[in-house]
Amino acid sequence: MKLFNTILLFLSFFEATFAVLKVPEKAELINTIEKVNNYWQSGHSDLGNPFWDNAAYHTGNMEAYFVTGNEAFRQYSEKWAEQNEWKGAKSNDKSKWKYKYGETPDHVLFGDWQICFQTYIDLYNLNPDSIKVARTLEVINYEIRTPQNDYWWWADGLYMVMPVMTKLFKVTGDSIYLDKLYQYFKYSESIMYDRQTKLFYRDAKYVYPQHKSANGKKDFWARGDGWIFAGLAKVLKDMPKDYKHRDLFVKHYQEMAKAIMKAQQKEGYWTRSMLDPKHAPGYETSGTAFFTYGLLWGINNGYLKEKTYLPSALKGWKYLSTLALQPTGKVGYVQPIGEKAIQGQVVDANSTANFGVGAFLLAASEMVRFVN
Repeated sequence: MKLFNTILLFLSFFEATFAVLKVPEKAELINTIEKVNNYWQSGHSDLGNPFWDNAAYHTGNMEAYFVTGNEAFRQYSEKWAEQNEWKGAKSNDKSKWKYKYGETPDHVLFGDWQICFQTYIDLYNLNPDSIKVARTLEVINYEIRTPQNDYWWWADGLYMVMPVMTKLFKVTGDSIYLDKLYQYFKYSESIMYDRQTKLFYRDAKYVYPQHKSANGKKDFWARGDGWIFAGLAKVLKDMPKDYKHRDLFVKHYQEMAKAIMKAQQKEGYWTRSMLDPKHAPGYETSGTAFFTYGLLWGINNGYLKEKTYLPSALKGWKYLSTLALQPTGKVGYVQPIGEKAIQGQVVDANSTANFGVGAFLLAASEMVRFVN
């Protein structure tokens, strides 16, 4: 009788776990994508500039288009690109081009003005026209012929520009973009990477023990590591299997996946300070969405074992689709623009942002591919 009760208890636990981690239906996922994206686009007829936050949304919007075929989504990004003349920062005076932080037209070489190139290249691939990539080629070809290699000095920059380099390789076939990607990434690794945890600090200011979380721990910002993890997935998608430095990117991606999974909260989200949940407790959507996207991509493409990582990805999606997603279609609990986990900062159901919606769409689209 005791054994029988034990078996019943185990079965009950298994059934409860299965219910929590149930794989969603494709129709349900498509409906969610449509609901979220229609809500966002209907409220944002002003398409905005090509700076990073708007451009990050469009990386998600394009993935939503690829899995749904909704022509309105593609047109939304095309109109945005046309409004911005297929450019990032618009200065034409190369002698004044800058790459440290800045939001002026002269900051052409600053990565936050270059993420838009990802979407421009995607749109070019759908319907080739040289105007769509002319500025992208002008800027990146200038940049890679300068002697500097410290262009990506903050975590966000790796999502902003790494995929631009692999996309340009696919368009041109020129391996110089891969080689410069490798050189720039090695610089980022040298100033931000923590070999013990296999995670990245947001930038050199946050390296332990120079900087600590509220409880004296290493402070890894979830959205910062989310940018990198998602960026690595995008890079591996387009990087040739035989590229000489590919193993470095695979190694970082797989080691990050393991570290990320360990830091997940039982409700499926990741706290803003990944290894110190008490530093800034509570739900957060942008980092969670990037992690969920990255885990699903790895499962879908054979880089991560489904048996090991699918439960984590499904928990992430359950949080995104039931707690972050509001009945209206708003994506809530997105930490506002910033660069760290801030103690006492209010992040609630009404906290939304373009880049957070983009990250949600990335995760949802990759979940569609998993179901397929």
